[in-house]
This record gives sequence, structure tokens and C-alpha cells, in this order.
Amino acid sequence: MRMVFRWFGTGNDTVTLPQIRQIPGVEGIVWALHHLPAGEEWPQEEIEKIKNQADAFGFHLDVVESVNIHDDIKLGLPSRDLYIDRYIRTIRKLAAVGVKTICYNFMPIFDWVRTDLHKRMEDGSTAMFLDKQALEGIQPEELIRRINENPAFSMPGWEPERLAHISQMFEAYRGMTADRLRDNLRYFLERVIPVAEECDIRMAIHPDDPPWPLFGLPRIVNSRDSIRRILKLVDSPYNGLTLCTGSLSANRGEDIVGMIHEFADRIPFVHIRNIKVYDNGDFIETSHRMRDGTVDICGVVKALHDIQFKGYARPDHGRQIWDEHCRPGYGLYDRAMGIMYLWGIWDSLEQTRGSGSQ
Repeated sequence: MRMVFRWFGTGNDTVTLPQIRQIPGVEGIVWALHHLPAGEEWPQEEIEKIKNQADAFGFHLDVVESVNIHDDIKLGLPSRDLYIDRYIRTIRKLAAVGVKTICYNFMPIFDWVRTDLHKRMEDGSTAMFLDKQALEGIQPEELIRRINENPAFSMPGWEPERLAHISQMFEAYRGMTADRLRDNLRYFLERVIPVAEECDIRMAIHPDDPPWPLFGLPRIVNSRDSIRRILKLVDSPYNGLTLCTGSLSANRGEDIVGMIHEFADRIPFVHIRNIKVYDNGDFIETSHRMRDGTVDICGVVKALHDIQFKGYARPDHGRQIWDEHCRPGYGLYDRAMGIMYLWGIWDSLEQTRGSGSQ
């Protein structure tokens, strides 16, 4: 397991590279050119700038999260070929600096969704929370306002410039079905995966978050069965999965450990996150400690250890603790503690395996 840490870039993140360097076992940063809108070709000079910053602290740039997909591709419009061509050129540029995995999603209009970014917990920390019933009654415009109410911290997937045209976007997606959306994903993959194979970059689709339809928009990456279908759209090891324990666990009953074993050769990247799911479907981000949430974190790490996972893993959304002023979910302290918890499980498994072989 190769530990990495998501970083939003100089001037766009309260966490610094010198701080990340002090977290034991972190070898690379998970990055992107977050200021570029979906559909833009990434400039080589900007990619090189991030590489130089990472090199200065001994980090690799193996994982990009995300090269976002333009809505015209998801909609299957004639203009999609223009945007796919740009995506392909970006893949080739990323290969030139050593990138090995691209995380992306295929969620219509909205990326991840929460109803409260600062839900107060009993211990005084705050965490991102989803009230399922409130979400069913909220208007999209109000949700956008809540997510972007703090302009100091842009949230990935919630770019104000793009969502300023929300009414037109909903009109464009009117009548979109899961089957059509999946067909549009197939078209994208059939164009992109041969290039990914050539460049030795694994594409890793991220599950829907939350894993159910929103505002009448379909979701197609939300269960074990749906993931099977997507991996078969283009049957190549370069058509892979970002296994996100939190996203998939919001659907209670999903067997995350079983998914790790079944899709072992198709998982280049893992987001390890704990959530507490309530009986009514609400959920809140928690610490990575297993007993604090619903996710079988120990089972997840053991499954990765069992398959001798050599891909990349990062701690996903943390709480805001110790009065840290940071982007919700992406502070330093709780994610650093999460890494040490994960390493503790991993090291104990290594120790047990070593004792058993003597």
C-alpha cells in the first residue's frame, strides 16, 4: 500500500508540503489543476510547475484527482469528441511527468453532496453531514449556496462558474436515464482506454457520493453490480475503480471487503474513509477509528493486505479538529491521525504475517 495525501496547491490549501512531509509513510501528493474548468486541456507548463514543487520535497505525482469530464461527454452531445480529444492530450502530458493513475467521476451536474459542511459532533469537532430527508426537500440553488458559502475554500466539484448555469444544465439532462449515461461512459472509455494503455496510466472511476439518484439525475456507480457492469464496458486493467469506502458504505449492506477481493486487479486507488450511517439514511463523516463509524475499516485494510495491494491509498475526508481553519474535510490534523491509524493496522498485519512465516 502506497500512502498519498490530497493537496490542492500553493495558495489554495491551508496544508503545506513541508507539513505533509512530516506525516510518516506519505510518499506522494494527490493533485490536480483545480482552477481549470472541466473540458480544458491542461497546459504542460502548469503541470511541470506542480512537479517541481513536489520534487522539492521528495513527493511523486503518480495520482491525479481529478481530470474532470465535461458535461457534453456525459450528455453524449456531438461536441463530446472535441472534449475527449482534449482529455486524451492531457493524458499524454500527464504521462510525461510520471502520472500512473487518474481518478475521475461520471456524476451528472453535481459531484459529491452534503447538506452541512460543519455539523457539530459531541466532542466539539465538526464534520460533513448528509441529511437525507432534507436533501429530498431542498432546491438545487440552495444546496449550491450552502456548499459555496465560504469563498475562501472552493470545494472540488462545486465550481461556482459552472453551477451558475444550473437551470440550463438541468434542462440539458432532462430525460437522461442510467442506461443512456452508461452508454455515454462506454463511448468515453472506448476512446480513452487505448491511450491510457499506451501511456501506462490507469483510469479509476470514483463511486457516486451519495450512491443514489439526486434531483432526478441518474447515478451509475453506486453498488457492486453497477461496478461490475462498468468494468466490463471496456475489459482492460486500465479501466479501473477508485474504491471509496465512504461513498459505497452509505448504501448499507454493500460488502466493501468483498469488493476489494473481487475487483483486486482493477483497483489502482483507494479512498479510506469512515462514516456513521443512521437508520434513516443520514450519515456523517467520523474519525478513521473503526468503532466511531459504520465502515469496517479494519476489514478493509486487512483485505488490502490480503491481496498484497500495491496501489495508492489516501485518508479521505477528515473532521475539523483543534480549531483548524481549513477546507471542510481536508484539514491536516484528522487526516494525519487517520494515516497513522491505517498504518497501525497495516503494521500489525505485517507483524502477524512475519511471525506466522517463522
